[in-house]
Amino acid sequence: MSDTICAVATPPGQGGIGVIRISGPGTARMVEAVAGSLPEPRRAAFRGFRDDAGELLDEGLLLWFPGPGSYTGEDVAEFQGHGGPVVMDRLLRRFTGLGARLARPGEFSERAFVNGRLDLSQAEAIADLIAAGSDAGARAAMASLQGAFSREVHALVDALVELRVYVESAIDFPDEEIDFLSDGEVVGRLRDVRERLRAVQRTAGQGRVLRDGMTVVIAGRPNAGKSSLLNALAGEDTAIVTAVAGTTRDLLREHVQIDGMPLHVVDTAGLRDSDEEVEQEGIRRAWTAIAGADRVLVVADDRQGPTEEDVRILAQLPAKLPVTVIRNKADLSGTATGFIDDPERPTVILSALTGAGVDALCDHLKACMGFTAGEGTFTARRRHLDALERAAAMLDRAVQQLDQGAGELVAEDLRGAQEALGEITGAFTTEDLLGAIFSTFCIGK
Repeated sequence: MSDTICAVATPPGQGGIGVIRISGPGTARMVEAVAGSLPEPRRAAFRGFRDDAGELLDEGLLLWFPGPGSYTGEDVAEFQGHGGPVVMDRLLRRFTGLGARLARPGEFSERAFVNGRLDLSQAEAIADLIAAGSDAGARAAMASLQGAFSREVHALVDALVELRVYVESAIDFPDEEIDFLSDGEVVGRLRDVRERLRAVQRTAGQGRVLRDGMTVVIAGRPNAGKSSLLNALAGEDTAIVTAVAGTTRDLLREHVQIDGMPLHVVDTAGLRDSDEEVEQEGIRRAWTAIAGADRVLVVADDRQGPTEEDVRILAQLPAKLPVTVIRNKADLSGTATGFIDDPERPTVILSALTGAGVDALCDHLKACMGFTAGEGTFTARRRHLDALERAAAMLDRAVQQLDQGAGELVAEDLRGAQEALGEITGAFTTEDLLGAIFSTFCIGK
């Protein structure tokens, strides 16, 4: 962190405004060299930006944030000039000539984390806010950035620390006659923490859906109405629909929202035996897409019932892949539309052409992902869910150890649960994890 770093903080290309951000111990010196003097802290000043020969490179607004009261906790400056790539490049070369180096992706946020300005989940929320694909997702990311997720995790950690103090004191000082294995207090408190952790897991699961969305692949034999279903979910004629079997040859992707839940819908080529080379490639891609789906919608023609082809397709799907059967063309079969709650293979009867029954499918997809529209959600990532799951497993094991009278093992499980939760905020972390997280950020953030 001894280097001074610089980067363009606005997207590449031409625009009315371009922003260059600088952070590090040499920032003040570089500001004076380029803009003449330091402006008043946190007040915009109009300045000319000059090269080493005094030639004017650009002019615009300059903001100065002395550390530690800045985004990174270091001295920070922002130069807001004209948003042309040549102008930005000339200014960048001016700063690198003064000794700054180009920032790595996410390095400003990484410095904010290292300097205690943000914890790790808050830093990740910045990237989630920038990449939010829905209004609900943006609100959830902002809640995480403001510390909603962190507060829940810290509360759980505090409860675990209190439990650890009680248990380890009883182990280390047996003369105090604290029989935590039989007095019932520890197991009661343990179960209370476990219930609170379950509530956080539910909220975090919904936050993961808001961040990543749900990938749904539409599959089935040709002419069952797959493309019509894509159009119905997208609300527009995205895919070509004809009576000719095999119209769709490649993957068609649409990003839609269901009450704020992001949905990545993939329409695929009809699954059948074919000697035609292009169609064979489309079918191969279809199976690849199916393997990476969160859920597969297998579309069948309701007028014909389950055909041999439909049965064969269902049998070929990966064993653990969640599947919903779509009985389409209810407007022609006359069957009542709606959801059939079959535990083995849930089914939705609908008409993609008229839209009847599509709402039932949307409700089903939300239920599959545990999504409920509303406030009180924060964004979460897969690594957060994994850490919560490991902490929950250790708490479950601690309860079992209590039943077996293994006090020392209870203490160890409590410590492990605390460390798992600490990975979320960065209290316990590794350089490899930090590198993997911040490398996904955009440059300049």
